[in-house]
Amino acid sequence: MSDPYAEAELESAWELNPTFDVAYNLGNTAYQLKKHKEAAQYLSFALRHWPLLKGVAKLRPRAEQWLAESRAQVGALKVSVTVAGAEVLVDGKNVGRAPLEGEVFVDPGEHRVEARHLDYGPSSQTVSVAKGGTAEVKLAITPVRSEAQATAGVKTEGGGSATGAGGLGPMAGPPAGPVEPQPLPPEKRSWVPVTALGAASAVGLGVGIGMTVASNNASADGRAQADAILRAGGGCPDAPPAHEQACSELRATASRVDTFGRAATVAYTASGVLAIAAVTYALWPRPGTKASGKVRVLPETQVGYGGIVVQGAW
Repeated sequence: MSDPYAEAELESAWELNPTFDVAYNLGNTAYQLKKHKEAAQYLSFALRHWPLLKGVAKLRPRAEQWLAESRAQVGALKVSVTVAGAEVLVDGKNVGRAPLEGEVFVDPGEHRVEARHLDYGPSSQTVSVAKGGTAEVKLAITPVRSEAQATAGVKTEGGGSATGAGGLGPMAGPPAGPVEPQPLPPEKRSWVPVTALGAASAVGLGVGIGMTVASNNASADGRAQADAILRAGGGCPDAPPAHEQACSELRATASRVDTFGRAATVAYTASGVLAIAAVTYALWPRPGTKASGKVRVLPETQVGYGGIVVQGAW
């Protein structure tokens, strides 16, 4: 049975920061629910980005088997577009931007594939794909001539440019009066650093969630291994030769739990620091503006939580 809360947490982690471990767990969940299209999409991503870590190597054959079984129940589209960055849609749903990484998995049958770009005309193609089959889609999009480009080449009758009477030059107008100097506009704050810091904070949060999920999964594996050893009448302290291999695997799993846990802590900390930096930059007075007070960033700790307080007047 799939836990809907865990599945929702995994999907949130995927939207923030798609990583192989989140894709593996989502693919496993979709496979168990017989959602073969989603399972194939997540598992293919996980296998393309599988890390060279000894602790997760044993999980790869299982992912490959699930992908093969799911792939046999759906169709696949290999989509290529002549312009990078074009939005690709399948049956009206956005599946990414060109060039797409890997295949797009669909239900067997007929599908409409479309490419869109702000500066190009759209292109579409309808294809049919059978169960377990693959269809190749190639979309060519052409530039759209803007209104400014269309009017830039307009000429006067006779092929010349518009001039004054007698064709002697530009039409004269009244003499220009003195131009009073205009005050410079106030300096505008750039929001690029806020956006960059916020995005980095979100990435850190996503990594932390992914590492937490991986640590929880490894912890569950460790409990299962320990239970198996106990049921067999063994124990890891001073383990007899019959249980030495099982105890070695249990110690490796415990090491993975610790590694993922430490990585999650670092990611959460980095996310918090980046978020604080973004808020502080956004609220800090701009140069040349008058503020009725100074900005102060103070730590605040109470029972059960901690944080910061930004004080000031703008």
